[in-house]
Amino acid sequence: MTEPIQIKTKLAGNPSQEPQFKSFVKSKDGRSIPVADPRSTRALVSLMDMNAVLGGAASHYGGPAAFAELMSALHGFVFDVATREKKQWFDLFHIVNDAGHCENGLYALKANYNMAGLTIDSLKKFRSIESGLTGHGEVHCFPEGVFVSNGPLGSAFPQTQGLAMGEAFSGKNRVTITAISDGASMEGEAKEAYAAIPGLAQAGKLAPYVLLISDNNTKLSGRIDQESFSMNPSFESLKALGWKIITLADGNNLQKCFDAIAEAVESAKANPKVPVAIWAKTIKGIGTKKTAESASGGHGFPLKSPSELPAFLSEIYGGEALPAVYNTWIDELNKWEADIKAKAVKDSGEKIQTGISSAMVRARKAGLPVLSVTSDLPGSTGVAGFRKEFPQDSFDVGVAESNMVSAAAGLSKLGYIPVVDTFAQFGVTKGALPLTMGALSEAPIVAVFSHTGFQDAADGASHQALSYMAMVSSIPHVDVYSLSCSEEADALMFTVLENFAKDRKAGKVPNSSIFFLGRENFPKTYVAGTAYDLKKAQVLADTTAGKAKSVTIATTGSLVPQALEAAKQLETQGVGAVVVNCANVNHVDVATFKTTLAKTQGRLVTVEDHQVIGGFGQMLAHALLQAGVEIKLKSLGVHGEFGQSSYTALELYKKHKVDASAIVTAAL
Repeated sequence: MTEPIQIKTKLAGNPSQEPQFKSFVKSKDGRSIPVADPRSTRALVSLMDMNAVLGGAASHYGGPAAFAELMSALHGFVFDVATREKKQWFDLFHIVNDAGHCENGLYALKANYNMAGLTIDSLKKFRSIESGLTGHGEVHCFPEGVFVSNGPLGSAFPQTQGLAMGEAFSGKNRVTITAISDGASMEGEAKEAYAAIPGLAQAGKLAPYVLLISDNNTKLSGRIDQESFSMNPSFESLKALGWKIITLADGNNLQKCFDAIAEAVESAKANPKVPVAIWAKTIKGIGTKKTAESASGGHGFPLKSPSELPAFLSEIYGGEALPAVYNTWIDELNKWEADIKAKAVKDSGEKIQTGISSAMVRARKAGLPVLSVTSDLPGSTGVAGFRKEFPQDSFDVGVAESNMVSAAAGLSKLGYIPVVDTFAQFGVTKGALPLTMGALSEAPIVAVFSHTGFQDAADGASHQALSYMAMVSSIPHVDVYSLSCSEEADALMFTVLENFAKDRKAGKVPNSSIFFLGRENFPKTYVAGTAYDLKKAQVLADTTAGKAKSVTIATTGSLVPQALEAAKQLETQGVGAVVVNCANVNHVDVATFKTTLAKTQGRLVTVEDHQVIGGFGQMLAHALLQAGVEIKLKSLGVHGEFGQSSYTALELYKKHKVDASAIVTAAL
């Protein structure tokens, strides 16, 4: 037997107390077991989500609300077994959450037990830069509560194969229990794990394994069977793959959840060769009528103001009096909201996504065969406007980014102009191979990948694409664009669609075009009446006149406002600057830089919310040096680190020294 290296766990041990807010279930032998009250989970999630919303971050209610009974029952069962066997729970079980957007429900549950260093008060910093309670569960930020990081759907589940394989191989045979959603089950890597786990188990290579599936037929954009296709055949096929299926028709009944989990663990331990899946029918957004009945199941947090919380929580509790701690928290939130309103500055910007949608609509109305192929995030990426106007030209392949790109390549081969969309992190990680194969098949596509870099501030490291340009810029026949404002998005997207059609009609194969863009609001334009060119960098500011010393500041995408602010600050110190916006990332406009660098004595600062290795600055500097342009260089970016949650991207720009202040320091 090959002995593994002994790694001391960082996970918190058994709770030392019963939940502060509790319910009770009956064990098989008739004992009354305290578990976290699912209503308290929903209420605490609502309160912590409201904190995040006031801070400027998005958050989730529907998913954790659906999982509340399953998670309360699971933890109550595991802690009871550990107590009776006089062992720490993690010596008997692995608990892994694949439904990352439901991690806030687990934070609430742990705080209810006062375990893993969490209290009710610590929940108030959820998704802030001050807290380890990130948008999705991340080991590097909260090792006491997270064993395997999650976030991108379907990414944690496959890792649990290795846990169960290792348990069998070492002979320790801890029970691995994984929670997953129906949406995550659509991902390719999840489907691979669904097939591999029973196969490995049958071969005697897996320790006891239990899967909890929360099936509510709902994803972010709406009902799964209406938006894409039903998952029922996929779940029904698990039996043929070798899973034992326990069908739980009422996955929001606490006692039935407990009974199903107890049965599943007993079965898996008795026969590890047959893994067990609990197929639980849940209601996404359960707790209030409005969220449960909404098309998305209240995926994001639906309330805008803490003044709405008393009624919302009262409905969750069925009209019962709320615990005093909730009312105290609501009072704090109301005071915070009043303070925010008193200090508010009007935001005159708009989403870059506006330009994406308008260009697509314009191109389709001009007769170009533009199609939208999405994987559940059109509202976030900007293509929702096109899909609303042209529903007949729109497809949703489900939560499956790799499949989305591959399907688009097939449509391209038949003469369509397919536009795919998702978050940048998912697009470049799951789409890189399909993009490569599409290029090899002479099947180009257009991609809209949003929430670049630290722009997906609240969701945390798993969603923050810090290698997005590096991961696709070297794929042959792929042009990479980084957008800074909606006017630029409209102009460049329309030109790409127009050129795509011209090339196809001329018998040429166009390049694929990938558009990267941020999440937050930006100015509609930076220079009134400006012209946009796919191949030209854009000089946005030039304060070099009359200055003894000057610097060129080169940037792209979401950091353009920081570069412009830095130029203003430098001017107050008598230093000139030329700010250059490089929308075309992997085809450098050397001519423009020769001109600007001549004005600034070769001094160049590059800045990006991307890893320095393989990033925009590296590509730019290499192109200039290859062209014989002499430069004195400072490159600002991320230095081999992951991000974390914060309310706004600016907080992360400051932490990683890519904000205006850092640019000024580098320039000086």
